[in-house]
Amino acid sequence: MGNSKSGAVSKEILEDLKLNTKFTEIEIVQWYENFKKQCPTGRITKEEFQTIYTKFFPDSEANSYAQHVFRSFDTNDDGTLDFKEYIIALHLTSTGKTDRKLEWAFSLFDVDKNGYITKSEVTEICAAIFKLIPADDVESLPDDENTPEKRAEKLWHFFDKGDNERVAEGEFIQGVMENEGAIRLIQFEPGK
Repeated sequence: MGNSKSGAVSKEILEDLKLNTKFTEIEIVQWYENFKKQCPTGRITKEEFQTIYTKFFPDSEANSYAQHVFRSFDTNDDGTLDFKEYIIALHLTSTGKTDRKLEWAFSLFDVDKNGYITKSEVTEICAAIFKLIPADDVESLPDDENTPEKRAEKLWHFFDKGDNERVAEGEFIQGVMENEGAIRLIQFEPGK
């Protein structure tokens, strides 16, 4: 983490983030100053993250999805997000390349973090995504996507796997990249 005595981001973390994100040094320093104001401990708890995240979906039930997003960002499994995890997450979800975003999406669907996703994990995440969709929008979904189970079934079909099989990260990325409809099924963007 940053040098807590001076309140500045450590040189090591700064260099790492400049190398691994599209953010400039000035942007990273500004993000860090804001992060420290919002999170004086230098960490965001799951509960704090959920509170922040649910503000982006005021007309939806975003808690379960926020928990999954938090889990996928908490790369060291310590139950909090530090500045580095926070910035990498921000980068991946806003400016990252498609394959990096799909790597992150895979980690979101890999609920048990065993390196594979199963149909039940796809169903769990689809259910969480579905809760983000306002009721009015659910009514306009195609018949084969208007429940979490149907959405999961449709997505699972893209991977050409049986119900008890599992999908590795490369298969997930390839399956989504080769099927335009799959990318829409793994996300929800308000107002679209």
